[in-house]
Amino acid sequence: MKTDRPSQRYSLPSPQDITRVQLANGIVILTRPNFNSPTVTISGYLEAGCLFDPDEKLGLADFTAAALMRGTRRRSFQQIYDALESVGASLGWEGGTHTTSFGGKALAEDLGLLLDLLAEVLREPAFPSDQVERLRAQLLASLAIRAQDTADMASITFDQVVYANHPYRRPEDGFPETVQAITREDLQEFHRRTYGPRGMVIAIVGAVEPTDAVEQVTRRLADWSNPEQPPVPQLPPVQPLQAVVQQKTVIPGKAQADLVMGAAGPPRRSPDYLAAALGNNILGQFGLMGRIGDALREKAGLAYYAHSSLAGGLGPGPWSISAGVSPENVEKAIKLIQQEIKRFVEEPVSAEELSDSQTNFIGRLPLSLETNSGVAGALINLERYELGLDYYQRYNELVRSVTVEDVLETARRYLHPERIGIGIAGP
Repeated sequence: MKTDRPSQRYSLPSPQDITRVQLANGIVILTRPNFNSPTVTISGYLEAGCLFDPDEKLGLADFTAAALMRGTRRRSFQQIYDALESVGASLGWEGGTHTTSFGGKALAEDLGLLLDLLAEVLREPAFPSDQVERLRAQLLASLAIRAQDTADMASITFDQVVYANHPYRRPEDGFPETVQAITREDLQEFHRRTYGPRGMVIAIVGAVEPTDAVEQVTRRLADWSNPEQPPVPQLPPVQPLQAVVQQKTVIPGKAQADLVMGAAGPPRRSPDYLAAALGNNILGQFGLMGRIGDALREKAGLAYYAHSSLAGGLGPGPWSISAGVSPENVEKAIKLIQQEIKRFVEEPVSAEELSDSQTNFIGRLPLSLETNSGVAGALINLERYELGLDYYQRYNELVRSVTVEDVLETARRYLHPERIGIGIAGP
């Protein structure tokens, strides 16, 4: 086995070059300098996701996040974007299931402006009525497009099958009727109640000294508090399926059908996540989309695309296989995928397949860390999933330590060919 070059190991984020500071109000600041670029990237999240959305107003967290930049008590929508554009900077927000996330970029000399705007839209959004209605129209237009997208609707249908009676069954952006029901007062109340410093994480990477980065965040956010900030809702267990459950969403006039099939997989923090990720790479990612791509596209010629994916978030995200096929080939594709899942859980992957997948994982890591944005995202993952600041130093050994037996045991734990969910959308 090849050893890692010392220079490569040193270049990976480590406790020696990551600064982590937690403010008294709960905000965690992560920063790593990079003076090879004159820019700086910020990335982060706070615990205000759609788990807090009531069913009748699903999409509230997403709507609130999208509305933050539409105006504050001090600046209009136009003034916010003029301030960013005048220095070539960017800042954006996005609602998710567990968290609301943000990200931005600027020249290092404009970090202060970027953090000023971040703190302002975070703490003082005005939710102007005209902007709220304009945004609602855009969200409804996006939902109308989603309703005609066979891949999106197959994914939503799959979630409703696999995560019945679980929060993961609900799309983060809601439905047309729930978005219509959300009022400006709902946005204000959601922000007032759920937005707070506890659980907030911000990473800053680029041409800035760690002490300066920490001081700049501290100056703007250390005095923020929200005594009413609620604890994050606990996820109930996912009830495993007891048979193959298939559900279809009909979209008239489509020439293609999409299908998603699989089950709930391991959370990112699970000890068997890495074995699942390496197995998933073999199943439907590596090369021309792994075994799934080989079976459906290369040999059978059935699919426009076919691959597998492993979500691996804070909760038991889906381990699924997706394919786009002609409507008349849906059942053939399902049978072929079931055969590949059956082979995957009955026979060990080959030593060569696992070695190729491990080499692929190890090779991808430094490439993903070539940019400030890549490093910022990596630092966020260290904190979100409690991986430890030395995780990337240990990564090669962790990947290489996964065995063929680990992959097989993990596959058998989560994937059962006779107990999977299937979501289909098409004509």
